[in-house]
Amino acid sequence: MARARRALGTRAVGHTGTLDPFATGLLVLLVGRATRLARFVEQQAKTYLAVATLGTATTTDDLTGEPTGRRFDGPGEPDRAGVEAALRSFLGAQRQRPSSYSAKHLDGQRAYARARRGEVVELAEVPIVVHALELVRYAYPEVEFRATVSPGTYVRALARDLGERLGTGAHLTALRREAIGGLRLEQAVPLAAVSPESLRPPLAVLAHLPRIAVSEAEATALGFGKAVPRDEGAVAPVLAVAPGERLVAVGRLDGGAFHPEVVLEAAS
Repeated sequence: MARARRALGTRAVGHTGTLDPFATGLLVLLVGRATRLARFVEQQAKTYLAVATLGTATTTDDLTGEPTGRRFDGPGEPDRAGVEAALRSFLGAQRQRPSSYSAKHLDGQRAYARARRGEVVELAEVPIVVHALELVRYAYPEVEFRATVSPGTYVRALARDLGERLGTGAHLTALRREAIGGLRLEQAVPLAAVSPESLRPPLAVLAHLPRIAVSEAEATALGFGKAVPRDEGAVAPVLAVAPGERLVAVGRLDGGAFHPEVVLEAAS
């Protein structure tokens, strides 16, 4: 973040979800007034390429932890068909237990901070959705897979649970974020190349949301935080887009009007 702020010449830089220290891949940065859009970007599904190593469970569910020493009662080295069947069993809506070393808050503290002090941390299961999960490569003990998951899903917890279902134990050893919604890694700019010229318009990160077109006069009204009339039914969130593909505001359609909730173009 500090390097991005220096390159862009502003402190108003935010991100839409951190990566684990050993992970690589896509990180969406929002600049200036666009930092207000973070929650809309974070609500999108994310795609990861991951590697789980079978045979050992760790305290953190990934390669940064210590082996738990737990013994598993599986039949031995699973075959490819067994791994594929186990991966398919995770598809759909379910509940997941986050890692004890996650950034989840527990009684006002980060779970990982308490776990590192040696406390026993038990986090409640949370609802998640696994939209897609495919086996990319299997060479025991490594299972490389690609997962598209809902916000709040821990891929290292998927690796842990895969090991549980196979009866071998497992932990995550590599992770690369490939996409957030329609934003893909191959479209990204390397950190060393970040500059004001590399910025994309705010509309580019919210292409998944419905939009309404507004006139220049309506854009000015929205800049003052005023609602503008519309006959559409109740929908939220909705983008208000002015001529020139300018994202003016994000808000809701309700009661015969568009009500701005996040304003990108403040009236002068």
